[in-house]
Amino acid sequence: MTPKIKAVFFDRDGTLIHEKPGVYLSDPDKVRPYKSVPMALALLKKAGFRFFIVSNQSGIGRGYFTQKEVNAVHARLLQLLHPAHFEEIVFCPHAPHENCKCRKPQPWLGQRLIKKYHIDTAHSFMIGDKKADVEFGHAIGFRSILVTTANGKNHLKKYPDLQPEKVATNLLNAARFILKQEPLK
Repeated sequence: MTPKIKAVFFDRDGTLIHEKPGVYLSDPDKVRPYKSVPMALALLKKAGFRFFIVSNQSGIGRGYFTQKEVNAVHARLLQLLHPAHFEEIVFCPHAPHENCKCRKPQPWLGQRLIKKYHIDTAHSFMIGDKKADVEFGHAIGFRSILVTTANGKNHLKKYPDLQPEKVATNLLNAARFILKQEPLK
């Protein structure tokens, strides 16, 4: 039997990289990771976590950019975050009105990754800056962390019933919370 791994799923925009609300990122030259990201990833890697990005990219479905442009943004992001390693990046290309099964908070993309990589849901986390990220994490059996970068503060106010296991000011503080929950073995 394949041993299960512990994982952190990250939202992309507003969590790993700066996001301007209402602006759809399609230019790799505009990818700007938050300053806390490299240290957070290093701490989580040292604790044995594997990394994945799960993102809604509705700009494709809305006709704002192509999948090729999204892939170029991802290539730039991976370059900027090196030596951190992401096992896989998955995203929903549909517009919200398409009611697909892959748009967060729907669990389909996460369930596929859990099965493919033998992820231990009881020891894994979802980090994002939106309500959909928190709900997605819960839907796949992960603990959810809401970062207050980008949309996080507004979503806390807009959705008072939102129940993340932790609200963190940035990714480094989210990583520190995870390490308290899942100490080094």
